[in-house]
Amino acid sequence: MVCLGNICRSPLADGLLRQKVKSLGLDVFVDSCGTSSYHIGEPPDERMINTAFKYDYDISNLRARQFTKRDFKEFDVIYVMDASNYNNVIALAETKEDREKVKLFLNELHPQSNMPVPDPYFGGEQGFEKVFNLVDETTDKIIEKLKK
Repeated sequence: MVCLGNICRSPLADGLLRQKVKSLGLDVFVDSCGTSSYHIGEPPDERMINTAFKYDYDISNLRARQFTKRDFKEFDVIYVMDASNYNNVIALAETKEDREKVKLFLNELHPQSNMPVPDPYFGGEQGFEKVFNLVDETTDKIIEKLKK
């Protein structure tokens, strides 16, 4: 799961998918990171922590890190939250196989739409709720694919 700073969208997606995978006993490793180095080592934004907690998800233990080329080797699928994240990640890809791993997150919910997950950082509480709902629905779709 990749967004810009790894403090709002991607840690939420990480936390939700991680908990859903664990509850189903699936053997899947989930992680998140950002394309920037702005928040390395920091926990998720408090507003996102509070929103997730409201729905019984605890993401407070996650810490921001920056995407690296090594992530192409570590992960089978790399979900990005918007076109800017996509372009930043693709720029680090060295092979066709690397590029094929990178997918826009919301395309799992709305195939071929290339819709971004809105960044709630500069918005109000409603933005965090909207992002939670989008991420929750999308991680359910990803779980459906993983169970096959």
